Amino acid sequence: MTGASSGHSERIPVLNPATGDELCVVDSASPSDVVKAVVNAEDVYKAGQWSRSPAVYRSRILSNIARALESRVPDLARIETLQTGRTIREMNAQLRRLPEWLDYYAALLRTHEATVAPTQGKLLNYVQRIPLGVVAQITPFNHPLLIALKKIAPAVAAGNSVIVKPSELAPITLLEFAALAEEAGLPAGVLSVLPGRGATVGNELVSHPSIRKVDITAGTSTGRALGGIVGRNLASYTAELGGKAPIVVFDDAHIDNAVNGAAFASFIASGQTCVSGTRIIVQAGIYNEFLDRFLEKTESVRRRMGDPLNPASSMGTVISVHHLSRIEAMVRRFKATGNGQILTGGERLGGNSVLDGFQFEQGAFFPPTVISDVEVEDELWREEVFGPVVVVKRFGSEDEGIALANNSKYGLGAGIWTSDLSRAHRVAADIEAGVVWVNTHHRNDPSSPWGGMKESGIGRENGVEAFHAYSQSKSTIINIASTEESARTDDWFSEAGAARYG
Repeated sequence: MTGASSGHSERIPVLNPATGDELCVVDSASPSDVVKAVVNAEDVYKAGQWSRSPAVYRSRILSNIARALESRVPDLARIETLQTGRTIREMNAQLRRLPEWLDYYAALLRTHEATVAPTQGKLLNYVQRIPLGVVAQITPFNHPLLIALKKIAPAVAAGNSVIVKPSELAPITLLEFAALAEEAGLPAGVLSVLPGRGATVGNELVSHPSIRKVDITAGTSTGRALGGIVGRNLASYTAELGGKAPIVVFDDAHIDNAVNGAAFASFIASGQTCVSGTRIIVQAGIYNEFLDRFLEKTESVRRRMGDPLNPASSMGTVISVHHLSRIEAMVRRFKATGNGQILTGGERLGGNSVLDGFQFEQGAFFPPTVISDVEVEDELWREEVFGPVVVVKRFGSEDEGIALANNSKYGLGAGIWTSDLSRAHRVAADIEAGVVWVNTHHRNDPSSPWGGMKESGIGRENGVEAFHAYSQSKSTIINIASTEESARTDDWFSEAGAARYG
């Protein structure tokens, strides 16, 4: 099932956040659709065409899908821009990398080896990885196809049947990918896509007792709610949740590189990433110089905003007018506190683009916004904005910088800028985050584990770790002793009492 719906279901319009235009209407899955999808996925899993197929066969199909995806990148990148408002420059760059995830797990299938456990006695104990069964994935709007592929690739490689509920705000590319994968040889029913809202379709899906694993990328409150449901079903759970990434810039950092890196961390995807560099923490010795240059870079980004389909456009929209209003409300509440200072931005964009004349008022455009001297108790320091709003704070000693970086309930990503190799390792070890970058930001690879500490989630995406999370170990123990020896040593109730226990 790839988006079809039976019965009376909600019809959800998908809008272009840059213009407000309707791109298409997607039929939401009904409760009966969810049940049918799970039953069908379970039937496909039990039939074994995919779940019990040789690893080399699954590897070949994943490689075929990767090549098919490569040929569709320009088309899919344009769709991503239309449904998310992110610039075409970003989406072309991001989608060109997606086949890497399929290729990585295709290679892993060809090289991953079972183990033989050192079991005592004349016993051969080999340990295999086998799939879990039917797994559910809930994916967000900010990186629709990237985050979906990060989850789908290891799940399908391991032999599971996969059902994905994409964000209702940006479901189109995932529906297109599911069709592409089937055309490239993935058996029907191995990958299903169920559009709809999280509160209805998502809850219905993760609540089904046949779902053996749930993998979500969402806000922390959603992660807590769904985690309770998953726990009651004794299913596995991976959750990549909220973030409030610190960017710690030391006095010895290369300032130009740090400014460029901080701008990328802060404003890529219009700040709509869980590792967005939303708290820029700068050592006192370079604070003023860094801030001046960072504001110049921010103005450069703002000046080059325009039509997201324009390859010269620097930054696009946030996902919706509703989300834009939420960001504005957070900034207004901050203004009301009288704390700090808004150095640039802070209000939605209107008028026409200097770059290309595009009309901002018709879309959900918010400029890159920089705010200084925010207190650590303020909402903008503590809570995820999920937009291009960053706070800048000064620190003195190394210990103070680390303490400010860790002053958050989140712990997904963090960045460090320094020329001191010892400091880089020392500070990285002390920062409470699942991913720490030094003199760079938001680097991602299919081989590199990705996930958070504290309230940023549980479990990891990418790498062998994700493959293992989508499979389970199975021990097969074979007695290789002769029948005579077994008769002599394995009769537990022998009157001689010489049998081995365990």
